[in-house]
Amino acid sequence: MRSEQEMMTLFLDFAKNDERIRLVTLEGSRTNKAITPDKFQDYDISYFVTDIDSFKENDQWLDPFGKAIMMQKPEDMKLFPPELGNWFSYIILFEDGNKLDLTLIPLNEVKDYFSQSDGLVEVLLDKDRLVKNEIVADDRHYWLKKPTEREFDDCCNEFWMVSTYVVKGLARKEILFAIDHLNGIARPNLLRMMAWYVGSERGYTFSVGKNYKFIDRYLPKEDWEALLSTYCEKGYAETWQSLFTCYELFRKYSKGLSASLGYNYPDYDEAITAYSASIYDSLP
Repeated sequence: MRSEQEMMTLFLDFAKNDERIRLVTLEGSRTNKAITPDKFQDYDISYFVTDIDSFKENDQWLDPFGKAIMMQKPEDMKLFPPELGNWFSYIILFEDGNKLDLTLIPLNEVKDYFSQSDGLVEVLLDKDRLVKNEIVADDRHYWLKKPTEREFDDCCNEFWMVSTYVVKGLARKEILFAIDHLNGIARPNLLRMMAWYVGSERGYTFSVGKNYKFIDRYLPKEDWEALLSTYCEKGYAETWQSLFTCYELFRKYSKGLSASLGYNYPDYDEAITAYSASIYDSLP
């Protein structure tokens, strides 16, 4: 695998030698000092260009970056509508394992780019001194945030209400319906609640990562293992158990947070737990 220095030199030398490219930025985890570097980090590069259409005419200009084993162009797909407006991106996996997320941005959208930035950005090359202020990357945008009482109640409401859809799916023997609601809505709200509690205990000055990927660092071992057990959904019995374990964890962390922040704890926990048990006990 080519080293980080080799890759960065490659991207920058290419930009220096192409007059259409006026500004180059790096985004994402490689700018985040809180992330331990590893070989799986993408290179999130943006080229600000004067003539974006000339790049889109063919893909041969990408060849100097290496041999690709797969490439995706999200703004050139029919099934998935584009989301970047006038921007155009390439997601490339090279044969040596390096991965590039390269975005072309019209030069006249520099101001919009920085106004929409999540803070994890570094300026690598600025041929025309377009960036007047010093840019220092930080991940404050992703730090844990103290929930308001309304947000706390909304999270509780969503978790317990959607849980009834999981119950219904399991009772009807519609396991994919049940699993989809558990994975897609119920558990994400459990993770949200757990993260809020972590923030209340440790301060809201850090991130638990995308998709809560670092939350295990802040949970008791038994709770982490219980959370992992909820991903076992290979059958009806296992999915029921996963749901009930989610109930126990959600109750523990939401009660803990309500006590810590002085928020009212909702009474529908008890009602939905009893409802779920009655359905479960009535099944053959």
